Amino acid sequence: MDLKALKDTPPWDWPDGTAEKLLSILRDEQAPEPDRVLASEMAGDFTVVNDELVDALLTVLRSSGESELARARAAISLGPVLEYADTEGFDNGGDLPISERTFRRIQESLRELYMDAQTPREVRRRILEASVRAPRDWHQNAVCAAYASDDDAWKLTAVFCMRFVRGFDEQIVKELDNRNADIRLEAFLAAGNWGVEAAWPHVAALINSHGTPKPLLLAAIEAVPSIRPQEASEVLSGLTESGDEDIVDAVYEALAMAEGSSGEDEDDADDPFLE
Repeated sequence: MDLKALKDTPPWDWPDGTAEKLLSILRDEQAPEPDRVLASEMAGDFTVVNDELVDALLTVLRSSGESELARARAAISLGPVLEYADTEGFDNGGDLPISERTFRRIQESLRELYMDAQTPREVRRRILEASVRAPRDWHQNAVCAAYASDDDAWKLTAVFCMRFVRGFDEQIVKELDNRNADIRLEAFLAAGNWGVEAAWPHVAALINSHGTPKPLLLAAIEAVPSIRPQEASEVLSGLTESGDEDIVDAVYEALAMAEGSSGEDEDDADDPFLE
């Protein structure tokens, strides 16, 4: 089973035995470094992730003998399943890929390693980015500290985290004008996630500009239904003629979300129990 070939294959087409193959590579400290990095990246996919793979990822993450890249990849891979488990919860009998005990162990391990000053900078950044996918009280101070850094990499991490941690609307709006394209993109994604009203002029300006880079334009389109759903049709209709399929798909998805949001608002207005 060639990992590089699997990486180029959609996860839903991965063959039986992929989880076991990834697990064996993560447990084999003598496996080639590129394979261990790739296995760390792939192990978090929902088609394979389980308690055993999480344990293996945590082992890689904790090990000072591993490369920083492998440890960082392991941290990143834990983020999606952490968010999914936190969102779905363990009380409704849902089909979660990991146990509650494993979920708690991820949280505790990430916090412990982040607080350890001996953990390498890049690994700490990725740990913070993964852990905020299931926000907890300690994240507020951690994001504030990262944002206060003069290091652009830490600021990028902080603004990424603001997409998941509440209470940073002012900072998000400020970073919408950041000259660093990556930070600016994360700010628009965060503004859209929280429906930050003060971001609207920036969002509208990107959509109306013919020179907006595609990633920023997609982020702006995504933000429209959460900020001003009632204006979505007027603002986005011109982009339905775009020759870029990704942009057209994003517009129609945003319009559908805006219509749903507007419908919910109307239902709320008619609900006597909300008066």
